[in-house]
Amino acid sequence: MYNYDMQRLYEITIEALKKKGVEISDIAEIVYRLQSEYAPITMEMCEENVLAVLRKRETIHAVLTALAIDKAVDQGLFDEPIQTIIANDEGLYGIDEVMSLSIVNIYGSIGLTNFGFLDKKKIGIIDKLDKMKGKEVTTFSDDMVAAIAAAAASRLAHSNRVVEEGKNYEE
Repeated sequence: MYNYDMQRLYEITIEALKKKGVEISDIAEIVYRLQSEYAPITMEMCEENVLAVLRKRETIHAVLTALAIDKAVDQGLFDEPIQTIIANDEGLYGIDEVMSLSIVNIYGSIGLTNFGFLDKKKIGIIDKLDKMKGKEVTTFSDDMVAAIAAAAASRLAHSNRVVEEGKNYEE
């Protein structure tokens, strides 16, 4: 049994993303692109929202699981035919998106529509991860990054709405 507190799991998650080539600023750039036309925001605000999403237990568990699956497939540890299906990121294999939705669903319908958009458009680091096919398995990683960005953009949109309405609550 592991004995990690949430702060340590959060740190492990950020390090695991970095090992995959994903920086917080990469995700924040996507959040900025999604939300900057709707409200006056800064990159700092985007990074704060990415980090807030990454502090959620559901996010930590989903990200660590996704990265572990990609790593295991990269090492050839899965049985066939699922090894090849995941390694090739086959078009009708949707488990990677379904797992990512566990993060997106925390923040409502805006997160869901943002995720769908990012899954299709492959902006920024998501595109870079997606193009690693054949070199490194990123079947789950690219969708997980899209989910974090979509959730952070949704969280930011909700917090901006609260400010506009003059409410005094956080989420």
